[in-house]
Amino acid sequence: MTDYVIRRLLLFVPMAIGIVIVTFCLLLLIPGDPAAVLLGQDATPEGIATLREALGLNDPWYIRLGSYFANLLRGDMGYSIFQSAPVSDIIMGRLDATIELAVVALLISIVFGVTLGVLAANRQGGIVDAIAMLIAQIGISMPVYWLALLLMLGFAVHLGWLPAIGREEPLISALGMALTGNVQPLLDLLAHIALPAVSLALNSAAIISRLVRTSMLEVLREDFVRTAKAKGVRRGTVIWRHALRNALLPVVSVIGLRFGALLGGAILTETIFAWPGLGQLTISAISQRDLPLIQGIVLTFALIYASVTLLVDLLYAAVDPRIRLR
Repeated sequence: MTDYVIRRLLLFVPMAIGIVIVTFCLLLLIPGDPAAVLLGQDATPEGIATLREALGLNDPWYIRLGSYFANLLRGDMGYSIFQSAPVSDIIMGRLDATIELAVVALLISIVFGVTLGVLAANRQGGIVDAIAMLIAQIGISMPVYWLALLLMLGFAVHLGWLPAIGREEPLISALGMALTGNVQPLLDLLAHIALPAVSLALNSAAIISRLVRTSMLEVLREDFVRTAKAKGVRRGTVIWRHALRNALLPVVSVIGLRFGALLGGAILTETIFAWPGLGQLTISAISQRDLPLIQGIVLTFALIYASVTLLVDLLYAAVDPRIRLR
């Protein structure tokens, strides 16, 4: 296991370098001149040329890439053109909200998807199976933004059960207050995160449920399951303790991919629900052509996704020893 972990960590280094290069090159293709956008409608050619020189936009791309690498090694992601603050400080001020939303959505998708998939496999061909797969099909087909608007309209506007926008205390602060006896901030946080998390989680839950159903059906045909049934083991024990443990192996490898999808979907969800995370910040940075901030956000998303994928690979290797021998 140690050798496998070392190999995966060594592979992560060139992958991270590749992410930086691809991110930098893709952003060169964004239309518009940041200097012209920054100066506004009253910009003159002389002013644009002066500002481009000050920002280093006239340097060849490889010079700019080398400078970007050197700055990253010092922990410097650049300086936001419009917010007049270090990019790293801006991102860190929003990162916790996005991670918080994505993690809650992932937990909802795993719990709901696994439960739905197991129930469908346990009642294959029956009414429960049909209803579960219908729900999964709806979840896969419905866009995130459309579901978010429906949930907001139903539970916030018409019923008034949940708040439509905003975010209260961060999760860590709310949990700390709850430990001291003040649970109201935690309840407020859960109320605010419920709609965006559910709207973000449904698509992933639907995909996980179909995968769990397929994997469970294969495991239920295995000899060890038939042996357990022949020994008189209760059906619930066979399903939830023996079969599910083996059926979840393929699901583990999908969790990292779904976490990346949740980060991407957070851009729309955070914008709709005014959730103060990186998704909302991304829209603002793109509209302002704030290239340093866009570079920092895209790089952060990519590195988080790569890190989660690495953790999932290590978890999968810990669960299935055969992976370590590859």
